[in-house]
Amino acid sequence: MSRSVMRRVVVPVIAALILVTVAAGVLGVGLVRRSFPQVSGELALPGLTADVEVIRDDQGVTHIYADTPEDLFSAQGFAAAQDRFFQMDLRRHVTAGRLAELVGEPGLETDKVIRTMGWRRVAEAELPRLDPQTRRYLAAYTAGVNAYLEQNPSPSQVSLEYVVLGQSAPDYRIEPWTDADSVAWLKAMAWDLRGNYSDELGRARLVGEVSRQQLGALYPEFPVDQHAPILSEDEWEPPPVEPASEDRGGVDGPDADPDQGVGTYAPVEDREGSGPPVDADLAASYDSTLGALAAVPNLLGEGAGIGSNSWVVSGEHTETGLPLLANDPHLGIQQPGVWMQTGLHCREVSESCPFDVTGFTFAGFPGVIIGHNNDIAWGFTNLDPDVTDFYLEEVNADGQVRRGSAWEPVEQRSEVIKVAGEDDVRITVRETRHGPILSDVIDGVAQAGQTAPINGVETLTSYDVSMAWTGLEETRTADAVFLLNAATDWESFQEAARLFAVPSQNLLYADTDGNIGYQAPGLVPVREPSTNGAPPGFFPAQGWLSAYDWKGWVPFSEMPSVYNPADGVIVTANQAVAEGSRPFLTSEPDMGYRSQRILDLLTEKMAQGPLTVEDMHDIQADSYNAFADDLIGALLEVEVPSSDFYREPQQMLTEWDRTAPADGEQSAAAMYYYAVWANILDLTFDDELPSDLSADGNSRWMLVVDQLLDRPADDWWDDRRTAGVVETRDEILRQAMINARLDLTQRIGKNPQDWQWGSLHNVPLRHEVLGGDGIPDLVRWAFNDGPYPASGSSAMVNAFNWEASTGSFRVTSGPSMRMVVDLSDLDASTWVNQAGNSGHAFHPNYNDQVQAWLEGGSYPWPHSREAVEETAVHTLTLTP
Repeated sequence: MSRSVMRRVVVPVIAALILVTVAAGVLGVGLVRRSFPQVSGELALPGLTADVEVIRDDQGVTHIYADTPEDLFSAQGFAAAQDRFFQMDLRRHVTAGRLAELVGEPGLETDKVIRTMGWRRVAEAELPRLDPQTRRYLAAYTAGVNAYLEQNPSPSQVSLEYVVLGQSAPDYRIEPWTDADSVAWLKAMAWDLRGNYSDELGRARLVGEVSRQQLGALYPEFPVDQHAPILSEDEWEPPPVEPASEDRGGVDGPDADPDQGVGTYAPVEDREGSGPPVDADLAASYDSTLGALAAVPNLLGEGAGIGSNSWVVSGEHTETGLPLLANDPHLGIQQPGVWMQTGLHCREVSESCPFDVTGFTFAGFPGVIIGHNNDIAWGFTNLDPDVTDFYLEEVNADGQVRRGSAWEPVEQRSEVIKVAGEDDVRITVRETRHGPILSDVIDGVAQAGQTAPINGVETLTSYDVSMAWTGLEETRTADAVFLLNAATDWESFQEAARLFAVPSQNLLYADTDGNIGYQAPGLVPVREPSTNGAPPGFFPAQGWLSAYDWKGWVPFSEMPSVYNPADGVIVTANQAVAEGSRPFLTSEPDMGYRSQRILDLLTEKMAQGPLTVEDMHDIQADSYNAFADDLIGALLEVEVPSSDFYREPQQMLTEWDRTAPADGEQSAAAMYYYAVWANILDLTFDDELPSDLSADGNSRWMLVVDQLLDRPADDWWDDRRTAGVVETRDEILRQAMINARLDLTQRIGKNPQDWQWGSLHNVPLRHEVLGGDGIPDLVRWAFNDGPYPASGSSAMVNAFNWEASTGSFRVTSGPSMRMVVDLSDLDASTWVNQAGNSGHAFHPNYNDQVQAWLEGGSYPWPHSREAVEETAVHTLTLTP
């Protein structure tokens, strides 16, 4: 959950939390252990056709064995509720726009936005579209969750959080789980991985505030001459333009005129037309829309560091002669973590019971999201396509929206939001053909955009802002999960990927026959450029012009893909997929520092000998900063004040190996470098950018500064806060080193050798609701962990990201898990979770994987029945 939302949630309950009775309750051993799951013996699970075994190892990882898929997923729902039901309940309240029912008035703003977008409504509409088999699996999972709730009717039996929150919401009752609760979670996953919406609105706000040249410098193109895309020209060539006529999971394309080329690509080229109308009032409308969107909790994480690493190498490069596949998604840091580890095993794998799969899953959704089965392994990284567009909407006094020279109705519906301890709140949701009008969500926004000029001519029209997002389409992504779990080869893997509509991902593949591959799935809108040669979706569009409507979806057959590339290596780390603009995927890929480093390390290691699982671990833990070479060269050329006080830390950079360990000899130089980096960004950019658009220091900013180093007199170097002085590059670099020296002296100490990176770059494992700074110490101690010193940094392979604009080096996102799959011996694979598999505070598996995760370590990943039994600690038998 985002920090701002977390603060709003916790403030009203602080007074209740400090009550002595609550403190005593939290510390009571009996109450703490009351919600711990039964993990041995027998329990009844109505609806089963036969006994089901739930085997847990020392890390609390469940391996479930059943005779039918329905029994398997029913047991998965039961076990997930045992370990993580509060997290499931929180997620469904958020995705349904019902957070205020759980936490009171602080959840109201979030609920307004999500009700406006209608996540739950879309999930309910998707259910009838799903394959009947998928419906059975979802129903079985739901039955398992509800069987657990029926056996534990008191919230205090389910999770300790309910005891604490019950002080401010004493009448709260847990509702039964539903199939739509599971499907709605896919909307949250898609939302957090949706692409460039903040950049699109941010660019519109900056038009007129900075020069066009300055604005262009902030959004450089992917540097294909420095960093390799995922696929080379030899591996994949864009197909010829054809209509989008293939089935993409039952999604109907938006209305469009036939002569506008439905399903065709529009090349990025100069074309006549106006840019977005921008004045103070319209900028306020953009601000309001961004403010509304900021109210939505980011359940997977937030910030520019959200992304992933994944790579696969064929057997020609490995010690065993079969592929190795590695994956570590970079998501938010929270307690409990995003993922659960699990195994789902049909005792006899057959056409009627095809599952024998282990990997990482979400509490609240059946199946495995990332992992392997007996035949194939797969990993995900975010493709990060541009799947959101914003439209200026001209709405008249009669509630009609302009469409060309005509007017059409704006759809409206009423939503009632229940608020714990308060009166119900009723809102009116408005939608155009593009999507929900998000600028309605904040009070008073209806007046924003008054008299905004179009083509320089003042009008008397008020513009609202609507949003088109692929996550609001009715799709069959839920079908894709089960097809992926049961896939046995490249063809069945691709058939599963075809239905994986949102969020769009880079899927890596390997199988036990030695094949490797890459497939980009998902709904990617076909657009025309929005203005004057800018990429499609670069700026908000004029909603009354049909040319800016989505024209359909890029056909799956024309999405990038490769099977068994000649060099036997595929690396995906959110970089550009390929050169060129067809099909148009995104204007904001990661700039490739991580991906190129992974590729370089693989090349180096392959030159030394065949690759092993341990080599994959080494790469995942790498924290080398290749960008630092260029910046340090410029820093060392600048003269700082002549005293040793300033020269000593500058000279430390000459011996720095460019890594970022939490402690040790190289850690002091890393701490100084990143403090200098934060000051460069502040002095160069944050004097002109709004605070919410300030430079966070991730890969885009590295490339921006790298290019500015060659333009020492560029306007961006001037710090507008120094009246009467125009700075150039060297003055800014000098001042950044001076400021960093003073800052670290104050924060840590005068001796530079004491500046350990991990002293400020640390990981707090905060509870999603009970982790705020205002929470009483006793409760924070109970539910939170850390902060822990952390190695790594932003845009590194070991991506423990931090945001330079905050003034803090604290980690905001990082590897949510790590896995390495050995296709020659699946039991030789390894995995590690962010914190632990349990969601119960004080449980041994609540935080038992933290140290291994921080240190780049891992655990054996048993898959075969023999390996699972060797690591078994507890066995629970679920009986009909």
